[in-house]
This record gives sequence, C-alpha cells and structure tokens, in this order.
Amino acid sequence: MEIIVKPLISERMTRTTEKMPNRCGFVVDKRANKYQIKNAVEALYNVKVVDVNTMNYSGKVKSRYTKAGFITGKKPAYKKAIVTLAKDNTIDFYSNI
Repeated sequence: MEIIVKPLISERMTRTTEKMPNRCGFVVDKRANKYQIKNAVEALYNVKVVDVNTMNYSGKVKSRYTKAGFITGKKPAYKKAIVTLAKDNTIDFYSNI
C-alpha cells in the first residue's frame, strides 16, 4: 500500500510552512493510520517526525448547467496529514524544480 500520495503545495500550506518551518502537509491513503504515515515520511525524507495530525475530507457534490443540460458530479474524497518534524529538520519540496 502506497501511504503518501503527494505533498500538499497550496497557498495555505505554504503560509503555514513559512510560519512554522518544521510543519508540512501530505495527501495520504485513506486507509493509512498515523503510525504508518510517520514511518513513511521518515523513510522517504530521512527526517524525524514528532507529531502527525490527520483530517478526512468527504467528496463534495458539484453541479453545473451546460448546453446538454444539468450535469452533476462528485469530487473525490481524500485524507490529509499535517506532519510536525523535529526541531532542526525541514523538507524542501521546491529543490528539484
């Protein structure tokens, strides 16, 4: 099971990382628990994880009106993890760009 799907790089998460450089966010597998997320981040980025906070987001129903008529759909559900790293550890997502 692949635990970490992708890192969160949004305006809000970037602002949080600027305020607290030892915090970063990831989109993770919905079945993963905090211990699995902690082990996956430590193995992938070679850092020490102190704390993991998780949030489950349900998929929102979206609708729009087009020429073909009224179309409804659903955005996918996902799980987000905010990882707090040890004092001197940081992860730089922009280094490989």
